[in-house]
Formats: sequence, C-alpha cells, structure tokens
Amino acid sequence: MMTDPVAMIAGLLDGKGERNYGLSLVNQRAHALQAALLAEQSGCTPALITAALLHDIGHMVHDLGEDPAAEGVDDRHEEVGQAFLARYFGPDVTEPVRLHVAAKRYLCGVEADYFGRLSNDSVRSLALQGGPMAAEEAARFAALPGAEDAVRLRRFDEAAKVKGLATPPVAHFLPYVRACLRPW
Repeated sequence: MMTDPVAMIAGLLDGKGERNYGLSLVNQRAHALQAALLAEQSGCTPALITAALLHDIGHMVHDLGEDPAAEGVDDRHEEVGQAFLARYFGPDVTEPVRLHVAAKRYLCGVEADYFGRLSNDSVRSLALQGGPMAAEEAARFAALPGAEDAVRLRRFDEAAKVKGLATPPVAHFLPYVRACLRPW
C-alpha cells in the first residue's frame, strides 16, 4: 500500500521540523510555516504556497546532520528537496524549491542592499553556494522558467525567521499541498 504523500510530508514537518534552523532562532517547522504564511498572505498560488512550505524539505531528508554549513559543507538541500518532491509534485512546486538558493545568489548580485538583509546563516551558506551572481549568470538565471517564483520564494524564505511569530499549524497548509499533488 502506498503511503499518503500529504501525511508523510506532514509527518516530516511535525517530526524533523523540531530541528534547529542553523543559527536562526526558529526551528525548521516554524521557518516553513512562516514562509508559507507569507506566501498565503501575499495571495500566491497554491503551488507557490506549497513550495514555500516545503522549500527546505531537503534539510529534513538528507543525512548530513542539522548544520552541515558549519562544517563547511554545502548540503545542496535545494537539489535534494527538488528530487524528493518531484515524486509527488510538478515543476510549479519543484522548480521554485530547486531555484531558491540560486535566487539568493541572484538577488545578492542584482540588488545592492540584499546582501545586508541576509541572516548570518544565509551569509555563511552563500559563500558555500557560489556567492553573488555576476551579471551574465544573473541574466541567465532571470530567463529560466520558474525564476520569478523562486525570487518570490527567496524573499519569503529570508523573512521567515522571526522568533515567536504566531502561524497556523501544518494542517492549515495541507489543503494547498494536496491540491498540488500529481495523480498517484
């Protein structure tokens, strides 16, 4: 019998979501819920709300520990997350997840003040992820399908690190997740 992917995802968020989110003052679940709430409040599509909720799922499914960046390791969580989610969702969910790290690099390359708004964790991981994009790389990124949603997701990601922020529970966002599932 195949496990319900929505129940499995909820279990990951409720279980492994207790892990610290790097140096941040919130855990993985709080970060995911805050990102999804920001997407919902911005009137995003169900796919982008789902991507916001699940953008860091790669941190929850790899076996590199809670903070590999502290060890100088880029966990490539965006690729791990995209590969994990591709079993259940189409590119409208998986591409923003896959591109959200590149979107950070893009924003650091094209917006003079973006780097200054990054959390300490994001600054540390940026160095491991290739640093700010140069103009040519930024132009190639901006032309990619899904780049615009990835940039929106990245902005939610960076803002979703507020200690004690009240959010709805995981269950609130599961209808969006279910609506985005590919038939299985």
